Amino acid sequence: MSSESKMKYVILVPDGMADQPMPELGNRTPLAAYDTPWMDKMASAGTIGLARTVPPGMEPGSDVANLSILGYDPSEIYTGRAPFEAASMGVELMPDDVAFRLNFVTLDRNYTIMADHSANHISSDEAAQLIKTLTPFVESLGMHLYPGVSYRHLLVWKNGPDGAVTYPPHDFAGQLVSPRFPSGPGADKLLRIILKSWKLLKDHPVNQQRVKDCLRPANSVWLWGQGRAPKIKSLREKYGITGSVVAAVDLIKGIGHYAGLAPINVEGATGFVDTNYEGKAQAALKALSERDLVFLHVEAPDEASHSGDLNLKKQAIEDFDRKVVGPVLKGLSAFANWRVLLMPDHQTPLVTRAHSTEPVPYILLDSEEWARAGKKATRAFSEETALSAGNLVENATRLVELLLTTPRQSAVGEATSG
Repeated sequence: MSSESKMKYVILVPDGMADQPMPELGNRTPLAAYDTPWMDKMASAGTIGLARTVPPGMEPGSDVANLSILGYDPSEIYTGRAPFEAASMGVELMPDDVAFRLNFVTLDRNYTIMADHSANHISSDEAAQLIKTLTPFVESLGMHLYPGVSYRHLLVWKNGPDGAVTYPPHDFAGQLVSPRFPSGPGADKLLRIILKSWKLLKDHPVNQQRVKDCLRPANSVWLWGQGRAPKIKSLREKYGITGSVVAAVDLIKGIGHYAGLAPINVEGATGFVDTNYEGKAQAALKALSERDLVFLHVEAPDEASHSGDLNLKKQAIEDFDRKVVGPVLKGLSAFANWRVLLMPDHQTPLVTRAHSTEPVPYILLDSEEWARAGKKATRAFSEETALSAGNLVENATRLVELLLTTPRQSAVGEATSG
């Protein structure tokens, strides 16, 4: 069977795009209020509904939510966020290693307030210089640092303990940091690293220049998201398909690694609103000529929400629709048979600037439905229209089964029953 006639699968994930109604938008969500003609046309042609990506009792992180979208039950296989980032960075974890995500952050008011979880989206080159400065102290504690992208980096504790309690810095923007200092086993060493970073980074040339440039300094590190290497079956083992992942952030690439998805690095993919949307869309389409499935993730809507910036979220949503969804749908015309699942991984309401556990809207669409679609959208894609459709998938891991099931429509009722 030729690559043009074989069924192709696409999963599009605009991270954190789902939101809550806002008074300034006439009590509509950003997704409902802004211009998204391609997603609206998809919603008009395909099946829409809501799906719960965060199992009860689990934190609404992008790690948990994206695992669910790919068909993995986080309650069964999840150990922590950082091991996925380690996999993306080519860092092999031994069974007794504990990996931590290390953020460069900005603390205000004499290091008491979490002012910015990303240190003003510090560049990778600047961050690498700061990592170099921190490395001797961290290694003296029996740990290793690995530079990543922008503010996102990795710390590996050889033979580290289980049970530490840590907190994602994007979840308490503008709030006191002291109640969120690490606690539990190993917390003393983790806190030593955080406090030592204040001294090592305060007058660092990188931060001196950033202050001159009116940018927030990366004056602290923050450790969180720890875990040991998980045990996960690949999508090829589960479903007999091959695939690729297109993403800017190490977390998603790492999840893709464990799922057996080949990573595609796109020049200019930043994980922010200035990312190379078009390049990611074209890379996804090219990958489909060789593989069965592509998972395309865009971080920008989530970062806009963490910033609490409504204008940035508008830009991120509309750019995703125009520069990713549109080109992908046009490019899929090269293949006779295809299916698409489009959904945010979780809500990130602008009002809280943090992830939440509420269900998110999804679209399931295939090539036959798209061929029958009219020129104009008859239904908008939003949280409200997804709710009114009456299709609530309580366990989002079922959506991959719907995507891969033939015929798909016969399986929708089963999935929405829980």
